[in-house]
Amino acid sequence: MIEDNIRVLRQAARISSDGTNKIEKNWCVIAGNVDLIDAMAYKAIASNHNVKILFREHVILKEGKLDKKFDFIMLYGNTLILNDFKNEAHKRGGAYIEVAKEYLNTEPNLMVLVAPDDVIRRTVTVIEKSKIPFAIIKESQTTSFIDIDINNEVKLPNFIKSALKPFYNANEIVLSAILISVEKDGDVGKVQSIATSNKIFVIDFRDIVTED
Repeated sequence: MIEDNIRVLRQAARISSDGTNKIEKNWCVIAGNVDLIDAMAYKAIASNHNVKILFREHVILKEGKLDKKFDFIMLYGNTLILNDFKNEAHKRGGAYIEVAKEYLNTEPNLMVLVAPDDVIRRTVTVIEKSKIPFAIIKESQTTSFIDIDINNEVKLPNFIKSALKPFYNANEIVLSAILISVEKDGDVGKVQSIATSNKIFVIDFRDIVTED
């Protein structure tokens, strides 16, 4: 991994050595299991300040007797280097959404939603039925399952829970990340309310401030 980072940093240095070439920076959101996001965080730290970690979340969704666990991280940095993050995330089964700065000028009210795929699809249907004008700009799904545990409310010995866990994890749960654009400013709060009531994590780009 360190060798890959060095290679990409050298490419970035060659391109930016010409004063006429400005380094482009974008945002990205990567979602998946904890091992993937640990690797992405390490990669960002090893990028020599070319990629910043804006925040990271560890999520536990309680559904009935099960805890569904996943992580996601938001990064900001050199687009050349972010492309390497994209390749690595896809290779390891993660969902990856990149948001170019130009979108902030061409698309109104950008928001990224992160949740299990079935929840995302249900929520998009509710937003559409609410007659809120919006568009899905990008979407990405995981190809490796997220972790599932039997929660502490289930009174079983730990060795039985451990024995049952592989059966739950055998049913792959796909995680989705989508970038949407909400046409009207007044509808942003409605979309946030619908999403959060369905336990979807929302990143509103109006709240994102990055210093170069």
